[in-house]
Amino acid sequence: MFPLLLVLLAVPLFLSARKQKRAMAEQQQLQSSLAPGDKVMTTSGLYGTVADASHDTTIDIEISEGVVTRWLRAAIREKVAETDEAVVVDKDDEDEVVAADKTEDKAEVTTAQVAEPLDHNAKK
Repeated sequence: MFPLLLVLLAVPLFLSARKQKRAMAEQQQLQSSLAPGDKVMTTSGLYGTVADASHDTTIDIEISEGVVTRWLRAAIREKVAETDEAVVVDKDDEDEVVAADKTEDKAEVTTAQVAEPLDHNAKK
C-alpha cells in the first residue's frame, strides 16, 4: 500500500516540475531573443517597443514617442503581436461619430501643466 501511495504522490510532482522547467526555458528564450523594434509587454502590464537590447541584463523600452526607459530583461512577460486596430462602427452610431469628428476640429488645444515639486524639508 505504501509504494502505491508513494507513486501516486511522486508522479504529479514530477510532471509539475517538468512543466515549470519548460515554461522557464521558454521565458528565458523569449527574453534572450528580443531585438529592437519588438513590441513587448512587461510583467507590470506596460506596453512598449524595444529600443535597445544590447545589454545582457537590461533592455531599453520606448513607451511613448521619445520616452525610453530601462528595464530588467526578466521584467518582459511577452511579445505582443502587431495588429492594425480598426474601429467598428454601427450604422446607427455613424452619424454620431461624424458629428463628433466635426466638433473635435474646433476644440481648444490645451497643454499639460507640471506642478512644482514638494519640499518635504520645509518648516510650516
